Amino acid sequence: MKISGFKYLANQGVENIWKNKMMAFATFCVLLISLLLVGVASLFYINMNSMILGLNDKNEIVVHLNVGTPDDEIKKAEEDLRKIPNVDKITFISKEEALVRQRANLTSAEKIFNDYIGDDASFMPDGFSVTVKNNDIIADTTAEINTMPVVLKAQSSLQVAEFLKELRRVVSLIAGAVVIALAAVSIIMISNTTKASVFARREEIQIMKYVGATNSFIRTPFFVEGMVTGLFAGTGAFFITWSAYQAIFKVMQSEETLMNAFGLGSLIPFEDIRLYVLIAYLVAGSFVGALGSVISTRRHVDV
Repeated sequence: MKISGFKYLANQGVENIWKNKMMAFATFCVLLISLLLVGVASLFYINMNSMILGLNDKNEIVVHLNVGTPDDEIKKAEEDLRKIPNVDKITFISKEEALVRQRANLTSAEKIFNDYIGDDASFMPDGFSVTVKNNDIIADTTAEINTMPVVLKAQSSLQVAEFLKELRRVVSLIAGAVVIALAAVSIIMISNTTKASVFARREEIQIMKYVGATNSFIRTPFFVEGMVTGLFAGTGAFFITWSAYQAIFKVMQSEETLMNAFGLGSLIPFEDIRLYVLIAYLVAGSFVGALGSVISTRRHVDV
């Protein structure tokens, strides 16, 4: 097909939107709602996953070094810890700080601390508090740290790690099922709407077929019409999502102290994902709109 011919058919597709504005509007609304349902469900999952990941900082590996480890070996141990791929943050805990923590945790033994220990922390080991990037393999990371020569003992709460792993799995399964279900419902809604739109113009299609128009000549305007309608629906869904997301984000920010208290991560700022959301809406809207229109014309083209 020549460029001039395609341009003519593309213009016809755009004009058809205005000529059949009621059906085009119905298709636009269905596409808009469908995109919003799937988009909101996807964003909900992404943010839930981000919030759960915030709990990783609550599960740490406590590393105790051998008592009396020299400063140069402590520094070397910290460097070796940073070389472990799964290690994220390392906080040094001196023996003096460890003693303060022990006194705070063992309030019932305050008399023993005062009468026999005082401020002498020489018997306490220096150590580190280590957080990891991937909580699912914290057991392997703990075992690797325990192989270091100057490490007396490294320990972590494997129960917490297993709970977080299971929580992420359950959230992923539920969110995935919801997205798939909403996508299936959306496809059915879009299919029925585009079929109704094409059915309303079945006589026009059949006349074009009888006078010798090729299948591609007939389908191209419908393809363009569906794609343009989908682009408008994707744009509308993007701005609605943006407004709603920003409103929810402001509300959740006011509860940030409470979320931090529970160790939850924060919502992802919309600015960080804005471009990806826009592209996803535009691509999905135009693709589904164009595909639905073309498929719906097949029955009336084959005469």
